[in-house]
Amino acid sequence: MFRLGSRLLTILVYLAYPIALLVFYLTRRQEFFMAVLVPLVSFCLLSVFRAVYDAPRPYEELRIDPITKKDTKGKSFPSRHVFSAFLIAGVIWSLSKVFGIFYFMIGACIAASRVIGGVHYPKDVLAGGIAGILFWFIGQRLFLTIFLQS
Repeated sequence: MFRLGSRLLTILVYLAYPIALLVFYLTRRQEFFMAVLVPLVSFCLLSVFRAVYDAPRPYEELRIDPITKKDTKGKSFPSRHVFSAFLIAGVIWSLSKVFGIFYFMIGACIAASRVIGGVHYPKDVLAGGIAGILFWFIGQRLFLTIFLQS
């Protein structure tokens, strides 16, 4: 039941992103590319950092059998699931504060599930959440300043 709930939360976030992109396209066309490019660049930068930093996962160091099935070695810090959830919540926040708060809460649940599931340390999910928020808000401000203020 835990794995199913964790998986459903992740799916809920990832399904919300294309819907948010559609809303941006239909209502704020100038900002549509921001909602595509900021997450894309952010995700790539985070992935490169994770590969270089290559932190071990709890099940590697503690020799535990994680609840969440995962065979990946290393690349634990920061959590990319949590990063993505919070980054997407930031995109949604830009459209609707109410839905944004809802998706930040889902991101927090995903973070908890990654730790409880044994695939991340608390520092991994905390860093992922903070990075997701910062990348969105800084990226959004940069994009708006560079492309829409000229």
